[in-house]
Amino acid sequence: MTGVAVAVALVLGALALARATRVGLERELAVAAVRAAVQLAAVGALVALVFAHAGLAWAFVAVMLGAAAVASGRRLAGTRDATARAATAIATGAATALVPLLLTGAFATRPRELIPVAGILIGGAMVATSVTGRRLIERAEEDRPAVEARLALGASVPEALAPAARQAVTTAMIPILDQTKNVGLVTLPGTFVGLILGGASPAEAARVQLIVLLSLLAVELVAALAAARLTMAGLRDPGERVVIRP
Repeated sequence: MTGVAVAVALVLGALALARATRVGLERELAVAAVRAAVQLAAVGALVALVFAHAGLAWAFVAVMLGAAAVASGRRLAGTRDATARAATAIATGAATALVPLLLTGAFATRPRELIPVAGILIGGAMVATSVTGRRLIERAEEDRPAVEARLALGASVPEALAPAARQAVTTAMIPILDQTKNVGLVTLPGTFVGLILGGASPAEAARVQLIVLLSLLAVELVAALAAARLTMAGLRDPGERVVIRP
């Protein structure tokens, strides 16, 4: 049995398990699996084209950023201009590391280096933005009496939502903190494994993986902080009111 066949069998098993336990994730699991297959096939062909035409590399990075913004924007539903706010947070976070890494020559601007590195950083920023924004909106709804009390006492919306924002940022940072603290002990990250499978030496693979992981710490924190600030601004209405839109 090929690796793809094994993976498909595992997904089918997950679908059966979700149905048996009635967690209601069957549709999301199926859609995620099908989308992954279709998107990876399309991306594989597109990346091959980009590798052959270096001028398309930055356009591809822009497409990745746009897709990340749309995905995060859905998680920020409830705030004004959710997609634009998500795009700003993701771009700010990713640029925090991508710009200095390229300017110092840590990675080249050749498509074979630019696209994977940009994708990892944008992906990390997307996750941090989605988790921060979603959790902040949920906490604003859950803690509405306390938020309204702070506003009644003269606090601004950012001040009233500050406890929820701090918790949202902390929650968003848990995965990357755990991954970084336990790298090599619990998991071998994808960059490391990919380089090893591609023929790089373990030392070189470890060096690149370390750069990526340390960069992601900064990227995700900046994206999370930006997402918190932008989400609060999107929930703020005239008269210092917090409004969560349907």
